[in-house]
Amino acid sequence: MSVRFDAVLFDCDGVLVDSEAITNGVLRDMLEELGWSLTPKECMRIFLGKAVKDEKALIEAHTGQPLTEDWFVRFRERRNEGLIAGVRPIRNAVPAVEAIHGRFGGRIACCSGADRWKVEMQLHKCGLMPFFTGRIYSGHEMPRSKPAPDVYLAAMEPLAVAAARCVVIEDTVTGVTAGIAAGATVFGYSPPEAGHDAPAALRDAGASLIFTDMGELPALLG
Repeated sequence: MSVRFDAVLFDCDGVLVDSEAITNGVLRDMLEELGWSLTPKECMRIFLGKAVKDEKALIEAHTGQPLTEDWFVRFRERRNEGLIAGVRPIRNAVPAVEAIHGRFGGRIACCSGADRWKVEMQLHKCGLMPFFTGRIYSGHEMPRSKPAPDVYLAAMEPLAVAAARCVVIEDTVTGVTAGIAAGATVFGYSPPEAGHDAPAALRDAGASLIFTDMGELPALLG
C-alpha cells in the first residue's frame, strides 16, 4: 500500500470490543417495555453506531412516552451489567492493536461515541487498556457526537498529526461519516458476524478500504 499514515484512530464498540449485541439486547428489551416492539435485527439496524441519548426524539415518537433521565440511568445500569458479564475483545483485536501500537510508536487513540466509563471498563475487561491509556476520547464529552467529527478532531490535536495522515477504523456508517468529516482516511471493518454495517454501506459512506478480520489490519496499514 503506497499511502502512509502517522496515527491510527480506533472506534471502540464493534471494532475493539464485541459489545453491540449485548447493548442492543438491553435496548430492545427496554423499548419493548415502553411499547415499541422490535426484532433484534431491526433494533440493530436503527440504533447501530448511534448514542441512545441522541435518539430520544425517535424513541418518544414511537412509544408516545417521554424519556426521563431515570430511564437513561436504568438503561446504562442494565447495559453495564450485561457488558461486565459478557463483553469480549473482537477476534484478533488484541494482537493487532499491540502490533500497531508498537509500529506507530504509541500514536493510536480510541475514539468512541459512548460514555467514558463504558469505554474504559470495556478496554480493561478486554486487555486493551495498556495501549490506549491517556488517549481515550468520548463523544459524550464533545460538543457533538458522531456522525460529527468532534471526537476524532479531539484525538488528532494532542497527537500533533495532520488529519490527512490519520487513518480511522470504523464499522458503522455513522462512524465512517465522522472520520471522513474529520479529514481522515477511513478503513471499514465489516466481518460476517452481526452487529456491523455492510461493506457496501461503509463504502458509500466514504470508507476507502473494507476488511473482514482485525488480524489483517497491521499489514493493511503498510
